[in-house]
Amino acid sequence: MGLKITLKPGERLIVGGAVVTNGAARCSLMIENRVPILREKEILSPEAAHSPARRIYFAVQLMYIDADRLAEHHSAYWRQVREFLEAAPSALGIIERVSNAILVGDYYQALKLAKKLIAYEEEILARAS
Repeated sequence: MGLKITLKPGERLIVGGAVVTNGAARCSLMIENRVPILREKEILSPEAAHSPARRIYFAVQLMYIDADRLAEHHSAYWRQVREFLEAAPSALGIIERVSNAILVGDYYQALKLAKKLIAYEEEILARAS
């Protein structure tokens, strides 16, 4: 049995690197093989990657959907992680969990953990202001 995805009108998703946009009516899709899938709410555009944690999320997102350039995305990730940890060493625990998921090739889990890193960054910034 595949994965059933129901899309709202106009909702976008990425399936195996292809951007798919739903038409005017609600629809359901069955994804019958194993392929990277990101729903619109999980997709971060390059323009929205405006903070260190979001740039980390974006690098992981690219690892997940663009396996052809995996080495390039890994390099970007580790560069972003070094910069982030220099500014916020208290984030090491979250970064370790994201990195461990990446090292075992579980990029979707790494994305979910990177969302927690974004929330942590927002919390730090809120406390600072």
